[in-house]
Amino acid sequence: MSEEKQVEQNEMTVGEMLRNARTQGRRKREISTIAKQLCIAEEFLEALENGDYKKIPEIVYVLGFARNYAMELGLDPDVVVNKIKEEMGIEPTTEETITNEDLEEMNRVNDYKAKAQELLRSAMNYVMKHWLWFAIGGGVLILAMLVVIIFGGSSADVEEKPVAPVVEQTAPVIAEPVYNIPVRERFGKENMARAKVIIQAIEDGYVGIENPKGVTIFGRTMLAGDVFYVPNTSGLKAKFGNAGAIDIWVDGELAPKVGANKTSKKDVSLNPDSLMKKSK
Repeated sequence: MSEEKQVEQNEMTVGEMLRNARTQGRRKREISTIAKQLCIAEEFLEALENGDYKKIPEIVYVLGFARNYAMELGLDPDVVVNKIKEEMGIEPTTEETITNEDLEEMNRVNDYKAKAQELLRSAMNYVMKHWLWFAIGGGVLILAMLVVIIFGGSSADVEEKPVAPVVEQTAPVIAEPVYNIPVRERFGKENMARAKVIIQAIEDGYVGIENPKGVTIFGRTMLAGDVFYVPNTSGLKAKFGNAGAIDIWVDGELAPKVGANKTSKKDVSLNPDSLMKKSK
C-alpha cells in the first residue's frame, strides 16, 4: 500500500473505509450481495459502515464481522479491526474469533425475528380487511357478558360473602446512589428494585458480565453516564476494557476502583463483600 493511501486510510473512520471500498473500488457491489456471500445479516454490515456498533449485540461479533467484511473488500483486516478497537476504546488484545456455529446462531435469531415480524404484519392486514366481522363478533361477545352479569347476578338466593381486603406487597426498592456524573441511559432496569451492585461508566468503555457458567448476560460499550443494574445473583464476574472508567456502587456506597485508568480487568467478582474490600 502506498504511503499516500496509508495516510488517507488513517484519517478515515472504519465506516468510511468499508463504504469506500465497497462503492468506489473496481468491484462495486450492494450490501445485500455481500451479506449473502458472508452469511452476515445486512443490518450488521450497515451498522459497521455507519459506525453504529451498538446494533451488533456482542463485541466479538463486531470485530469478527469487521474482519470478514474487510477481507471480502480487499482491505487489511488487522488495520480495520484495530481502528474499531480504537474507536470503541477497548483493549487492543481483545479476541474477535467467531465460528460458523456463531454465525448460524445469529442468522437463526434474525430469521426468527423476520418471521415474527412478517406474521404480525399478515395478522394486522387480515384484521384490517375483515374489521367489520371482528367488530360484530366483539359486540356480540360484550352483549353476552352483559346478559350474564345482569341476569346471573340478580338471583335473590345468592349469598354474598365478605371479600377480604387485598394487601399489595411490593418488593423493597433500593435507593439509588448519588452518581458522580448524570445518568445517560439505564440498562438492566428489570433488576432495579433488588440490585445491590450498580455499575456506572464515567468514561466510555467496554463492560461484560458473565454468569457462573461463563455465559455473557450483558456485554456492550457503555458510554459515559450509562448505568447497569447488576442482577442480585451470586457468582457473577465482570470484565472491563477500561477499569478506571467504571464506578461500582454497593448498597449506595462507592466501592474502591478495581483497576487503573486505561487498563483492562477480567474475572472481577461482583460479590458485594469482595467489591468493598480495600484494593491491594
